[in-house]
Amino acid sequence: MVQLRPLTQTEYETWLADEIRVYADEKVQAGNWDAAEALERSRAEHDKLLPLGLNTPDNYLYRIMAEPEPGAEPVAVGMVWLAVPPWKPPVAFIYDFVIDDAYRRRGYARQALQALEPKVRALGLDTIGLHVFGHNHAARALYEQAGYEITNINMAKKLK
Repeated sequence: MVQLRPLTQTEYETWLADEIRVYADEKVQAGNWDAAEALERSRAEHDKLLPLGLNTPDNYLYRIMAEPEPGAEPVAVGMVWLAVPPWKPPVAFIYDFVIDDAYRRRGYARQALQALEPKVRALGLDTIGLHVFGHNHAARALYEQAGYEITNINMAKKLK
């Protein structure tokens, strides 16, 4: 079983540096951004969403902790960033969710999604939203298996 614990400042700084790069790469791969501007655009988006870092109101950044073997010391297997954006109607929104490569395909992702649900209910909300890039078939399958439903689909065709 997994548990969620708040990120430390050191973990946050390490995550943010990596997340800015990963998000930029994803936006380029999806065809949304030009590679030359992607890193700066990613940095700007993260600065806008997390202007006070870990102290940004309505943002919850957790380390996903799991016991790889019964009775073993919990280890960090990933992280999740949950926020309550100023949307109407209000929802909890997953901005980032990752299970580290060494721990994938062991059920930790599904358990982490389940562990988020009581945290969302404690915020007085009953809906969790997220975005998944179309090329990320594994994530799309995970979310659908966990009960998430498609609410919108954006499509594009590259003309040659």
